[in-house]
Amino acid sequence: QVQLVESGGGLVQAGASLRLSCAASGRAFRTVHMGWFRQAPGKEREFVALINSSGSSTYYLDSVKGRFTISRDNAKNTLYLQMNSLKPEDTAVYYCAAKYSSSAYNYPRNYNYWGQGTQVTVSS
Repeated sequence: QVQLVESGGGLVQAGASLRLSCAASGRAFRTVHMGWFRQAPGKEREFVALINSSGSSTYYLDSVKGRFTISRDNAKNTLYLQMNSLKPEDTAVYYCAAKYSSSAYNYPRNYNYWGQGTQVTVSS
């Protein structure tokens, strides 16, 4: 079992940076692949980034490549998302999620555990 709690969201201007954190409970953290998703009002939940259990591989949504960086600290049971050069279209609720399997990483249904979400608002 993995419980996830996000933090670090807020209201920023375009071009600013934010770092989201996701604190995980349980000893299973180092065995799960971790992802970030986001959901804007009226839109479906969208994959943003994934890091595998060891931290050796990462994957990103095309529109965030070069701006966002996903990382994890297995000793601290924490997942991060560094977001730079933020744009108004990045505005959404951001969720961290965990999955055990190596199934497709961009489908929310493949994830076993979810956090409650943290709001990110980018003003123009």
